This record gives sequence, structure tokens and C-alpha cells, in this order.
Amino acid sequence: MKSKNLLKMAVMTAVLYTGFASCSSDDDTDTTIINGTQTALDQACSDWKAARANWENSEAFLFGAADVYSIDPHTDTWPVAANDLADVLRDEKAMSNLDNFIKTANSGILGYHGLEYVLFRQGQPRSINQMTNLEYNYICAVAKDLYNATATLEAAWDSKESNTERHQIAINYVATHNAINDDGNVEGSLGSFQNFGKAFKNPGTGDWATALDATLEIISGCQDIIGEVGDSKIGLPYTGEDATYIESPYAYNSITDFYDNIISCKNALFGQMGATSPTQQSLIYFCQNASNATLAGQANTVVTKLDVALAKIKAMKHPFALYYSDAACKVAIDALGELDEALGALSETLSGYAGNKTVEAQCQVINENYVDNVVLITYRTLANNAQKLYQSIVKIKQ
Repeated sequence: MKSKNLLKMAVMTAVLYTGFASCSSDDDTDTTIINGTQTALDQACSDWKAARANWENSEAFLFGAADVYSIDPHTDTWPVAANDLADVLRDEKAMSNLDNFIKTANSGILGYHGLEYVLFRQGQPRSINQMTNLEYNYICAVAKDLYNATATLEAAWDSKESNTERHQIAINYVATHNAINDDGNVEGSLGSFQNFGKAFKNPGTGDWATALDATLEIISGCQDIIGEVGDSKIGLPYTGEDATYIESPYAYNSITDFYDNIISCKNALFGQMGATSPTQQSLIYFCQNASNATLAGQANTVVTKLDVALAKIKAMKHPFALYYSDAACKVAIDALGELDEALGALSETLSGYAGNKTVEAQCQVINENYVDNVVLITYRTLANNAQKLYQSIVKIKQ
């Protein structure tokens, strides 16, 4: 799996969390204020938060399409490259053909955080009297691209390829966007469209040689985001290593982002989007009922540590952009570390069943349920809400 942290740090630019780079001093730049309503802008901000929650709920499974198609860095690079974005809003050539420009632009000015940068001020919707036509045109194009990216995620995990419209969007997206390496640089084309939902359900046809390998990827995906939240998203600002490395600082949405990231792990492990307890076809349920005291005990520990981590994140002082050095951050970091360790122990025990036909058969059930009731349904909800976000942004202008 690609390192999000290296990628995002490579493109970041230190910015003030309460400001927006203005280009009003340039005589040749259009600074005409948009003709729109505050109500419409407020709705767009609300829809941004909904689509944002869906994305964060998907971060336990950033392997597959989100990684291979560079959708994660393309849509979720942060902090915003503020100077680059200000330059774009002065660039007549870029602004005249935004749909094409955005496909290959620096990822630090795109996606959720490019939109957030324009839409929010200190946790609140921006005043409509501050938004220019150039900014409006830009966020319309970014939001459209964001929807196409999320539609691609849905199509790439839909093993039945049931939505022909989004399947075509995915084919076009992969054909027209570029791959991004760990340094944040474009490194060529994305290749051809492939269906990760089919591959995950059918071991030996894609990246997963056995059903157990795919099931272990569920745990690995959770550990990746748990480590990122604890070590980087919270850890880098808290320790003072990088006080600018704050996710969603303009909307004051950081703690919600962290919480939703760990909810994505809960969904993945419990076998259903929005699950409150393990479903019968989930990884945790299987481990709890596998007639193996060690495995059952480890699964129960994971459930306990998961609930503790969520509670400690929720107890952090809000907003994180202002209180990232608060002692509650360290408590959350420690809880996340314990959850990661618990999952590591569970993974190690489960790995010992390699070649066991009974376990392979059960893993097959777990994996099929995971694709349909966790990954696909999350991405489908995400794409629906990203489409709604795009439509609400378009409606800002009267």
C-alpha cells in the first residue's frame, strides 16, 4: 500500500488556518464577487461534511482502486498547497479549461481540501460576499472531478458492475488521469480499468492468492489507517514535529475525520457499514466463534480497544486546529497504539491457519460479505453524496 504520509507531506505548503490567499492585488485578475446566496453556500458546506464523512469511512480499505488509481492522493492530499492554488486563480490558461487542468494538477490544490479551503472559514461557511467568480468556477470543476473519482471507486469494487453509468465514468477516469508516486509527482498513466471487487472475491485472479490473504488484508487496511491517525494525523502536530500537518483545518473537522477513520475499521471488522456489533459473516464474529480460545480472546480485545480508541478521540478538545497540543491528544494516540497491537496479534494468530481448508472456506464468506456490505456500500454512498455535493456547489451561483 502506498504511503499517504510521504505523499501528502511532499506537496504540502505551510498555511495559516484562518486565511485564504487573495489575488485581489493583481490588476489583471477578475475579483468580481459571485451572484449567489448564503443559503446555497451553507448547503454546500453541509454536503461537503456528509461526503467527507463517507470518505473517511472508507480509509480502512485504501488498498485496491484508491491506491492503484491514485485516487487517495488525488482527492485527499493535505495540507492545501495555498500558494499553488492562488497561482491557479491567476492563471487564465488553467482557468479556461479547468476540467482538463484538474486531471493532471498538483494534488495539493484538489479534492476535499481544495473545496474546504474555499468554502469554510474558522469552522463556519464562508460569507457569500467574499467568494469570487473565479473561485466558484474552480470549485465547480474540483467537485465534478471528485464525484468522478468516487464513482470510479464504486465501479471498481462492484463485482457485478451493476451501475453502467458509473462504470463508464470509471473507464474514462482511469484513461484520463495520471498516476502519482510517493513523492507526489506524476509518473505516467494509470493503465486500464480492473475490478477489485471480483479479485477480492476470487482468490488467485488478482492481488490476493488465497481467501485468507484477502481476509488478512482487511486487518492490514485497518492497521494502516490506525497508524496514520495516531502517528501522523494526531501525532505530528501534537509532538511539535509538524504543526502544519492538520487535516481539515478550515472546516474544523479534524476530530470528526479521525473518529470516522476508526469507524471505517469498525465497519470493516464487524462486516457492515454502520455496524454496532459483529455480523455473522464478519471477521470478528468468525474469530470469536472459531473454537480457538486464543483467537476468541484476541478478537474480544480488539472490540474493547476499538471502543476505547473511539471514545478517546471523541474526548479530544475541539477544534484540533487550535488544541493540537492538548493532553487528550496523547491519550488518544496511546489508545490507537493499543488497538493496533491488538489487531497485530489477531492477524498473527489467523496467519497460522494458512492452508486450512475450513478456514479458507470461512474466509471466502467473510470476503464476499466485506466487498458487498462494507466496501461497495460505503463507496456507493460516497459517490451519491459526492454527486450531491457537486450539484449543491453548482447551485451556489444564481
